[in-house]
This record gives sequence, structure tokens and C-alpha cells, in this order.
Amino acid sequence: MPKIAIIGGSGLENPDILKQSDRISVETPYGDPSSDFICGTIAGVEVVLLSRHGREHTIPPTQVNNQANIYALKELGCTHILATTACGSLREHIERGDLVIPDQFIDFTRHRKVTFFEAFEPHIMNHTPMADPFDHYLREKLISAGTELKLAVHPSGCILTIEGPRFSTRAESHMFRAWGGDMINMSTAPECMLANELGIPYAAIAMATDYDSWKSDEAPVSWEEILKVFSHNVHNVVDLLLKVIPTI
Repeated sequence: MPKIAIIGGSGLENPDILKQSDRISVETPYGDPSSDFICGTIAGVEVVLLSRHGREHTIPPTQVNNQANIYALKELGCTHILATTACGSLREHIERGDLVIPDQFIDFTRHRKVTFFEAFEPHIMNHTPMADPFDHYLREKLISAGTELKLAVHPSGCILTIEGPRFSTRAESHMFRAWGGDMINMSTAPECMLANELGIPYAAIAMATDYDSWKSDEAPVSWEEILKVFSHNVHNVVDLLLKVIPTI
């Protein structure tokens, strides 16, 4: 039976979606996870909810202990990970409130622990394949469920992760577009990479909340704008999770 982990991003975690929930703390060799874990069920499926930035959103992106988070989910027996994230759109056709199911990422972080393999065993080189980092099966389930719900879902896209916590300059935003980025956030890397290293299928639901800094005809991204947009659209993410989890 599957056991689904939901990693909630900025404002995109809601323990009320779980039934018969209980809080569990997990110790790891990598330190403390971002928060305790809320364990419960959705439509009879076991679900574990983790707040990426802590319950009170006190952990900046660089300080998120991704190693501890992913390791703890593995220890809890999670078989799949669905991550949610608020993102900036780098493309005109990805509008505010739209959802993207990414198929690629670009890691532009600088200061994070990006692997569990910080030393190799003799003659064992742990070079994890990462050509297709997001799980195809989970992505297809999300796309199908989003289509059934008649949501504005883009079935692919490249998500670029910056270090943060600052937002991009206009020059950087244009550079990221030239690189082929479709969305920009501060969380997918190394979270997705670490899940792949531990063999946990991982997929993301990315909500566009702004246009980063590349559009000269609009004010650049602000935290206030992000809060406003996802508060109006977070129900779509919840509906998608409720729809897709019983099908996995």
C-alpha cells in the first residue's frame, strides 16, 4: 500500500485535509527536520504532511534541512512524495494562479547540502541518474487529475531554484528565461535530488504567483503579492491533492 508524503511549501500546507491525524517527531543522523510530521489518511490512504519552512514559516530557504526532511520521510515508510511550491512564472502563458507539473529543474543554489553521498565506499561510486528527476507516473496522475478538475494545469515545465531569500534582479530573471526556465522558486533543489538518491518517487505541484522580475510592464515580485495570489488559489492545490492521492 502506498504511503504518500506531502511537503507543504509557503502557505501550501493544510493539516485539516487529513483524517485521524497525529503528530510524530523523527530524529535523523542529519539533524532535525523542519517540523514534526502530521500523519493521517486521505480517502483511506496513509499520508504524512511536512511543513518545509516550519509550522510558523520561520526557516528561510537556505536553512531548510532537506537531508533530514527526506531521510525522515524514508524512515516513516513514505513510498511517494508530492511537493507543493509557490513559484514565479518566467513565461507569459503561465499566468498567476496556474499550476505547473514540472518535468525538469535547474539548480542555481550555492550553499545547500545537495547529496547524502558525502563520502564513497571503496569502489562504490554513488552517481545518481538525474536526467528525468520528476517521477513520470506521479506526474501523469497529477496531470490527469488536474484535467478532470478543469484546473489551469501545464503538463510540463522547467523549474529553476535560486538560493534566496532575496528575489531576482531583472538581469537575472532575463538570464533564467534564456536558460530555458519556465518557473522559479527557492525549494525544489536539492529536495528533489535527495528524494531521487533515496529512491523515493517525487513530483511537484508548482503554483504561479507572480512574474518574478522580468516583465517591465509590471511591478517586480513582492512577498505581499505572493501571499495574495496563493490565498486566492490554494484551494486548487488542495483539490488536486485530494483528487490524486486515492489514485496512486
